[in-house]
Amino acid sequence: MRVLVVGGAGYIGSHACKALHKAGHQPIVVDSLVYGHKQAVKWGPLEVGDISDGNWLDSVFARYNPEVVMHFAAFAYVGESVTDPAKYYHNNVSGTQSLLDAMRRNHVWTLIFSSTCATYGEVTKLPIEEDTPQVPINPYGYTKLIVERMMADYQRAYGLAWVALRYFNAAGADPEGEIGESHDPETHAIPLAIAAALRSGDGFKVFGSDYETPDGSALRDYIHVSDLADAHVKAMDYLLGGGAPTAFNLGTGTPTSVFEIINAVSRVTGSNLPHDLVPRRAGDPPALYAAANKAKALLGWEPTRSDIDTIVRTAVNWHRQPAY
Repeated sequence: MRVLVVGGAGYIGSHACKALHKAGHQPIVVDSLVYGHKQAVKWGPLEVGDISDGNWLDSVFARYNPEVVMHFAAFAYVGESVTDPAKYYHNNVSGTQSLLDAMRRNHVWTLIFSSTCATYGEVTKLPIEEDTPQVPINPYGYTKLIVERMMADYQRAYGLAWVALRYFNAAGADPEGEIGESHDPETHAIPLAIAAALRSGDGFKVFGSDYETPDGSALRDYIHVSDLADAHVKAMDYLLGGGAPTAFNLGTGTPTSVFEIINAVSRVTGSNLPHDLVPRRAGDPPALYAAANKAKALLGWEPTRSDIDTIVRTAVNWHRQPAY
């Protein structure tokens, strides 16, 4: 299959390109390179542009004639989405509508969408299942939920086949070291912990150590980025095999605490990770983790690299390389 990978120069998108290539498909990367990295595009051509430009998108569709679209292109800093929501609604929502309309004009009807557990908001029951009410608490989460609703509407009106993959905490790096995680600014816990362990400087911050959890720190569901990438290929096969449009949680179902991350980073790096205990952040729940039974049942997908030591080891190997 020829697969248009929108946002394929980013962290998860680039890993999906590698998984597609490994499965015998041809990824074609579309990316603005605002947050993506040209050096991460290794398995197919790169077209640089903005998906809000419908004429440009039409030229890309005409040049490559893709059969499937995978859509990763979104701004994803939660705090920034609160302070600058216009940026997020323009890029994440308006940009996606432009992409959907280009797909219609060019008769491409299969879409795999990068969604998020942030669409659930503050939950009252764990683990989080796909039918958990979606009540986002920030503009980032709202933009992803709006796109899920858009896809369902385009399905009913125009026949779009779609899957929304709701990630939990993406982490780790390509086990072969070809690509990895490089954000500026970096906000994710595991790369921040690794950076603190590998270089002298400020200690890693533990936001809250008095939660009602086994060790007092917050619990999250970390999923290896290569496991996420494999799920995208399986979701594509599911839709092309006649599967009904739907959403899937992508997580392990096993939460990991902040202190467990600290211990894993210390084990893998062989150095004590300096850390500071600071107050909880407003809005941070004590625990968030997935029920991923639906993905196993319908996609035949299970994470195979998502134990915390494997996640940290692959990330450390990546962070020891020269940065992009």
